[in-house]
Amino acid sequence: MTHTRKTTARVLAMTAPVALLALPLALTGPTASAQSSDSTTYMATLKPLNHATGSGMLMLQLTGSKAVITEDVKGLAGTFMKAPFPHVQHIHINGMGMCPDTSADKNGDGVVSTTEGGPAYGAIGTTLGKTGDTSPAAGTDIKIAPSGSEFHYSRTITLDAATVASIKGGKAVIVVHGIDPTTLSAKAQAEPSDLVPSLPLAATSPALCGPLATSQMAMVPGGGVNTGGGGTSGIQDSWMFVTAAGLTAAAGGAMVLRRRTAVEK
Repeated sequence: MTHTRKTTARVLAMTAPVALLALPLALTGPTASAQSSDSTTYMATLKPLNHATGSGMLMLQLTGSKAVITEDVKGLAGTFMKAPFPHVQHIHINGMGMCPDTSADKNGDGVVSTTEGGPAYGAIGTTLGKTGDTSPAAGTDIKIAPSGSEFHYSRTITLDAATVASIKGGKAVIVVHGIDPTTLSAKAQAEPSDLVPSLPLAATSPALCGPLATSQMAMVPGGGVNTGGGGTSGIQDSWMFVTAAGLTAAAGGAMVLRRRTAVEK
């Protein structure tokens, strides 16, 4: 009996730490932090308007009033007056929380202007510029706008209360402006911008649009929206894998213990 007890103690000493080590990994890993976080992640699939051919994805992780934003866009108008085309973009709020369709074109020029689309997506709540002011006052500042046919945008900003409320209420919409004037009718090409009359209508008209909706993603992926990183599925699978590994190790130890005990008896 004395020899059996010593064998039992020795086997438990070897197997128990393996099972116990698995639990701290599960409890302190990304899943636990994601579950205890007060952050909510939202995503917008950006679809083309006004004869644009581009597309994009935007992810916004909201913690209080702080927003971590990551966006990837491609296929937009590339140049304007022999320079990279500036694409002002915003979080629009307090509208219907949706993108307009062609019925919003009230003057029949074939373009849904920014103001014509207003009832659907609302007014500017936050300007998504590369630097500086993010208020509606910077809404048409092309100097801070992302530019070119494709771009990656990443910035952490503080949102005002109205924008936060609109996001949480499902009424926030991402709008990227600036379309290729050569795709428009002669009438539309001759019209001035409804926002900045010194610019043509194409310069400020909506090109991409997408409502912000709650996402299943746990965090903003470090490699950009298109990487597909940051989902909770893999994290949860890892948690189960680690826990299962610990239980398997413990079970294996128990089997060894039973076999040794049986032999010694």
